[in-house]
Amino acid sequence: MKIRKRMLIAAVVTAALTGCDTKGSKVEATEFLDDVKVALVGSGNIDLGSLQWTREPAGYEVKGDTIAITTAPHTDLWQRTYYHFQNDNAPVLQMKTKEKFFSFVVKTDFTQSHQRFDQCGIVMYLDSENWLKGSVEYENDEFQHLGSVATNNGYSDWATTAIPADVKTMWYRFSRREDDYCIECSKDGVNFSQMRICHMYAGADEISFGIYACSPEESSFTAVFTDLKITECAWKAHNGQQPDE
Repeated sequence: MKIRKRMLIAAVVTAALTGCDTKGSKVEATEFLDDVKVALVGSGNIDLGSLQWTREPAGYEVKGDTIAITTAPHTDLWQRTYYHFQNDNAPVLQMKTKEKFFSFVVKTDFTQSHQRFDQCGIVMYLDSENWLKGSVEYENDEFQHLGSVATNNGYSDWATTAIPADVKTMWYRFSRREDDYCIECSKDGVNFSQMRICHMYAGADEISFGIYACSPEESSFTAVFTDLKITECAWKAHNGQQPDE
């Protein structure tokens, strides 16, 4: 059931505004605070103007700190590679920022997902040919794919690992360090494991990031998103081999 847009404000996040713990962290923290001041109002809720549908789903509902998205059949995000088709109609709910150092965390519940390729998770959707997503994609009663897709300049890749089909919740953490990005996952929201580090050619300045859900085949399900928050950049600066001069 669709509800008035103003209720979206109450669905999202409380922010921890302390900046990244790296060399130069004073500058990073200041930039983060200034940017989030623009994006957040009141007690940490996201301003209505910062949370937008790129495409609306078949239905959605917000109650307290929970967002439920109901998918429509034949919705997906994929560009060209291997399958040769171009699908660009998944519902995406995002906010915009120019902040270069931060992390975004969300818990997903896909208990109702039971048809092949049903999926939900995090996304950074810039345009039809440049985006990044992380999700669990249902396959069958035995296993499903925990994976991520980076689409640069109109071509998608897909990195996956098989997990048991009875896993029905997953946390994700999306982190930005300038135009490089990291996606992590967690079963408990505390201990995160790296899924992908990648460079996004179109992700150097203002970006849009948030959540998505879709059903590429003849199915529909309701994905539930909770515990959305923005934090300091949890993806710390590299402290090993130095860059080539």
